[in-house]
Amino acid sequence: MKSKAISFPYVGWMGLFVIAPILIITVYAFTSATGGFTLANFQDMAQYASAFGRSFLLAAVATVVCVLIGYPMAYYLARETGWLHRMATMLIMLPMWMNFLLRTYSWKFLLERNGLINAFFDLFGLGPFQMIDTQGAIVLGMIYNFLPYMVLPIFSVIEKIDPKVIEAAQDLGANSVTVFRRVIFPLSLPGVLSGITMVFIPSVSTFAISRLLGGSKTLLLGNLIDMQFLGGAYNPHLGSAISLVMMVIVMVCMALMNHFGDGEQGVTL
Repeated sequence: MKSKAISFPYVGWMGLFVIAPILIITVYAFTSATGGFTLANFQDMAQYASAFGRSFLLAAVATVVCVLIGYPMAYYLARETGWLHRMATMLIMLPMWMNFLLRTYSWKFLLERNGLINAFFDLFGLGPFQMIDTQGAIVLGMIYNFLPYMVLPIFSVIEKIDPKVIEAAQDLGANSVTVFRRVIFPLSLPGVLSGITMVFIPSVSTFAISRLLGGSKTLLLGNLIDMQFLGGAYNPHLGSAISLVMMVIVMVCMALMNHFGDGEQGVTL
């Protein structure tokens, strides 16, 4: 009984700050301004289909790039030891010690037409290039801010791989490529899937990055929801419907990731 009593504050916190907001959003999504039941909010979402597609596309691109960059970094960190390992880990963690908005603002100043990057290109007679207020700038901001969330889960999984498993594969005649393809990579897939989830979910729902680096030219789901609650197009019922649909889609994606992650347990030489 005492052990259950310890969990009461946590249950109360979850009920107040997680379950209650979800219930409120659900009620708003299925009601009109007069309080009656309606499905019109979900029908009105059709006009923003492009925002849904754009959000998931940019988030998917950022996630794929994070995997391509993050996996080699995590593998390198897991294989290295000593001061080099500590230095590389600190460099990956260092940006996370700064405020999220400050990190994003720094890229805004770097990418603008009179920014540092265009000034560098100007030394060679190139540019200025239009980098700010583009979809590429948004993807860059996602990669920069969320890359550590890809590296760390993969690193933690690879680091825990028993060296005896690798030695056994080498004793059976497997070369380095075969060891990686048939042993290390399959065993690291849970970390990869965890990293994909941790990068894709905040990327698809971000609004600060798209607002600062994409300007008003690129409308993503986060900006759309923000407009419905705080912007001039005030419509909390439509905003709740969009939030509810996005939450369901994200939960389905997480369930699929967990399903495939649970299935990747065996190693075949």
